Amino acid sequence: MKHKIVYATTAVAALIFGSCSDRTREFDACGQIEATEVLVSAEANGRIVSLQLSEGDKLEAGKEVGAIDSVQTYLQKKELIRKKANAQTKLVDINRQLASQYAHLKNLQTDYDRYKALEAKDAATKKQVDDIVSQIAVTEREISAKKQTYERNNTGIQEEIALYDVQIAEKDDQLNKCRIVAPIDGTVLTKFAEEGELVTSGKSLFKLADMNQVYVRAYLTTAQLADVKLNDEVKVTIEDGTNTPRQYDGRLIWIADEAEFTPKNIQTKDERADLVYAAKISVKNDGYLKLGMYAYVLFK
Repeated sequence: MKHKIVYATTAVAALIFGSCSDRTREFDACGQIEATEVLVSAEANGRIVSLQLSEGDKLEAGKEVGAIDSVQTYLQKKELIRKKANAQTKLVDINRQLASQYAHLKNLQTDYDRYKALEAKDAATKKQVDDIVSQIAVTEREISAKKQTYERNNTGIQEEIALYDVQIAEKDDQLNKCRIVAPIDGTVLTKFAEEGELVTSGKSLFKLADMNQVYVRAYLTTAQLADVKLNDEVKVTIEDGTNTPRQYDGRLIWIADEAEFTPKNIQTKDERADLVYAAKISVKNDGYLKLGMYAYVLFK
């Protein structure tokens, strides 16, 4: 997904230059209406199975407007889920597997207690007690060895399952990227693709512009910088060709850090200015403001 700013065409720029040359209108800066533009691109390869939008449509952020064929990716995910389930059946319940050995060990320990008591009454020999001690030690070693083997086996299987989880997550991400979603609230400016087309990742699908909050790109002279600051309120007058042009309240939201030579299509209040600072004035759009419209800015 790419972001860029809308700029005027050469023809509009020429019109602006002519309008800016009108010295009868009171203004501190002049420019044109622009908006932030988002180029929505495909994030997957495949055929577009749906793309439900037209130029001029207003979309809400997060709205799904289309999809790219995802059948193969879905089937690959199902296959991975089956493999994961198969791997899980190989996990060993260690306690259940060693249940008989633990029971045998418990019996030996009971016998040891009994023979130890008998030995104290001279009813059993020391050799009988020692034999049981030896059997207990052997049984404990067998249990420890089998337990270690089972744990090592389970660890390998758990790593295999974790790998399947990663691969399934990758497929989920690929499936999500097959969805075509509006990234912002905006108006569709241009549609570049249609249903049925084969696309590759990065292919442009459509272009959106946030027309709710537009701005005027104007240029300020060095002398004007001393009288303005960020968040200053300004008055914006739109050049709409009528005798009573619309006026809007605006706010200065950005001033460039470095000066630049005055663009040829821009006229400043001071015609002698060679270096100017670009600035943006935010304006709430009531539906009448269109990209490229010329605007005069007057600082309050």
